[in-house]
Amino acid sequence: MTQQPQPLSQIQRMERLLDVCRRLGRSEDVEPLLQLVVTAACELTESRYAYIFVYEQETDLLKIAAGPSSHKEILKRLRIPLEKSLAGWVYNKSRPAKIHNAQNDPRIFRDVERALGYTTHSILAVPLIFRGETIGVLEAVNKSISTHYTEEDLTILDTLASQAAVATISTLLFEETKHAYNEVQELERMKSNFIAIASHELRTPLGLVLGHSTFLRELIQDEQQRHQLDIIIRNAARLKSIIEDLSNVNNFQTGSARIRRKPVSVNRLIEHILSAHRDSAKSRNIKLSSTMLDPDQTIEGDEEKLGIAINNLLANAVSFTDSNGYVQVAAEQLPGYVQICVIDNGIGIPAKDLPKVFERFFQVQSHLTRRHGGMGLGLSVAKAMVEMHSGQIWAESEEGKGSKFYILLPTSSSQAGQVHNVFQT
Repeated sequence: MTQQPQPLSQIQRMERLLDVCRRLGRSEDVEPLLQLVVTAACELTESRYAYIFVYEQETDLLKIAAGPSSHKEILKRLRIPLEKSLAGWVYNKSRPAKIHNAQNDPRIFRDVERALGYTTHSILAVPLIFRGETIGVLEAVNKSISTHYTEEDLTILDTLASQAAVATISTLLFEETKHAYNEVQELERMKSNFIAIASHELRTPLGLVLGHSTFLRELIQDEQQRHQLDIIIRNAARLKSIIEDLSNVNNFQTGSARIRRKPVSVNRLIEHILSAHRDSAKSRNIKLSSTMLDPDQTIEGDEEKLGIAINNLLANAVSFTDSNGYVQVAAEQLPGYVQICVIDNGIGIPAKDLPKVFERFFQVQSHLTRRHGGMGLGLSVAKAMVEMHSGQIWAESEEGKGSKFYILLPTSSSQAGQVHNVFQT
């Protein structure tokens, strides 16, 4: 004669319930988590079967997320209607249900018992609720020792359901976040590959356009034809600048950019960049001025990349300053650092946009700025170049009154990584 299993004592039930709750909190995968819940539900309520049903939005039905592991493949294919099923009733009402004699109850969905080959005698079901929203149902079927489920069984199942709801949602959110992160990483990889390939493929034909158009300009004497070539050269140079900006940011973000440190004269670098903008500023009657450092002051850095950063700030200031305005470059020596500030009395930046100005492709959406065009890469490139030198870049601005863009650079490699906000003024 087969010996019947002894029912668990109340203390044993509580100990087992606490153990399950602890394990739920440590679980990271949804499927084992749900299987742990149905196993514990069977054991603690002394039931033959247990299931977790979750709502499936695309079908408007309940699917079986966990049940007897020996019938996993069969259960995966089953769907439970919200109407004419006890699980659907509990889900819709967000209330528990207890049935002592299920053989004639019209709410019993017979497809599940037919699939597993049993007859339903009794059922205890409770909703899985998270933050006031029902997300599923936990159901125990056929109490094995007693014909009736008790209030203690209901409390246990309700406790398991509440824990399972929190743990399940947390795990699903974690998985969704991880999936979204992986998708973003893949998109970033594809974007980086596209930028790298496009930049490489465009450089050669663009170089030929610039080279031949410049050569032709020297040969042609007709002023109208020279004017047309000037338009070609100017726009090809602009396209070349965009390609270089894309490539510089991409190289920085992928970690492939390198800096070649050597002593750089800050005064000479600033003066060289200012001279490149004098004609443009003069044509719009914008006054360019500078405040230089001690003539012997140098910093350790990559002159080309530092030049790109300062040039982009200066070009930005000239572009967004109206006629008869001014743009000033001020260099200041601080203990262990050099601070370079580009100041203008241009159109300024709205306060809501100021935190975003160094983001790639960000452009201030204003009728005052759109006429200047561009792809919104200049400031992000400047930021990349500065950060490669362990420096810091930030902006202050007031709409309608102008802007100040600061660059703080360590004078030597030993100072790199020690830039602090305390220097911001």
